[in-house]
Amino acid sequence: MKLETPRLILRPWQDSDAADLYQVAKDARVGPIAGWPPHSSVEHSAEIIQTVFKQPEVYALELRDEGRVVGCVGILDSAGSNFEIGPRDGEIAYWIGVPYWGRGLIPEAVREVMRHAFETLNLKTLWCGYFAGNAQSHRAQAKCGFRHHHSEENKYNPFLGDYRTEHISRITRRQWLALGR
Repeated sequence: MKLETPRLILRPWQDSDAADLYQVAKDARVGPIAGWPPHSSVEHSAEIIQTVFKQPEVYALELRDEGRVVGCVGILDSAGSNFEIGPRDGEIAYWIGVPYWGRGLIPEAVREVMRHAFETLNLKTLWCGYFAGNAQSHRAQAKCGFRHHHSEENKYNPFLGDYRTEHISRITRRQWLALGR
């Protein structure tokens, strides 16, 4: 499945994306605030594509005018979610490389994924989380209509071996429709 926005193509990950992925995922400002370690090599990025990103509803964010992969957005089901959600719910997860911060690309991608989740997948609620201190992610969620639901303190993060506070937001299909999307 491929989704499109004015500036992005959201498409399945390909093995050939490993070099682009490494260029943005090696930056220590990206992974740790999202809960994962920076990528250590193109081979590491290739492994992540195979083991994490190549699954249904996980999309590479490709810049339409450059053909370069700059981030990731996906809809995780209840089995793959980082927190407990219902069977007709989804968790939206995302990140983008530092050179592309502040351009509104994540809200653009998330809005399209929300449309797809509610209209095509017929989900009833979407959830999103961000770790304490990640103000950019909080702002992106708010721009898309997500509202704080609860926080989970001292939550163990196995990818970095630390404990964090995660703030969890949600939006229902009814709330999304009320936004006029």
